[in-house]
Amino acid sequence: MFETIANIKIDTLDIRIIQELKRDGLASAAEIGRILGANERTIRRRIKELVDKKIIQYTVIVNAKAFGYTTATDIFLSLDPEHEEDVIAILLDTPEVFYVARGQGNDSVSIQARFKDTESMFTYLYKTLPNIPGVTVKGFALIPRIIKTTDSWVPGDHEGSQAL
Repeated sequence: MFETIANIKIDTLDIRIIQELKRDGLASAAEIGRILGANERTIRRRIKELVDKKIIQYTVIVNAKAFGYTTATDIFLSLDPEHEEDVIAILLDTPEVFYVARGQGNDSVSIQARFKDTESMFTYLYKTLPNIPGVTVKGFALIPRIIKTTDSWVPGDHEGSQAL
């Protein structure tokens, strides 16, 4: 995953390169250079710098529906601090869970999970999670349609250099 970075200069060309890579992750430096009106070697060097500085990373995004995971759910948990590390490890190791984040409260955790059907979602919400020591399910919301994901986020255009 990404780590916290500070004082890294990102300019308009970097943003445009990122946007082009997001549009077509297999685009060559030559193609991107043609589109942006920049030298291929410059584009190749900039992409390497973006990767080396951990501003971007290459990944594969899986279409969950292709594997039969058609039901998505936001789940809100409260964790007992004594069990927090163990619970987080369990959540990270659960194939259905694709997002884990700390919430605003000291004991709040938000997760998102995908299931093949509502029955498996029900089992996870009402049997699996409550049986994990230190977990209280505070609520959940069925997600009928995902419109935009964190995987699709791309920074907007910026004028001049921008320090992150």
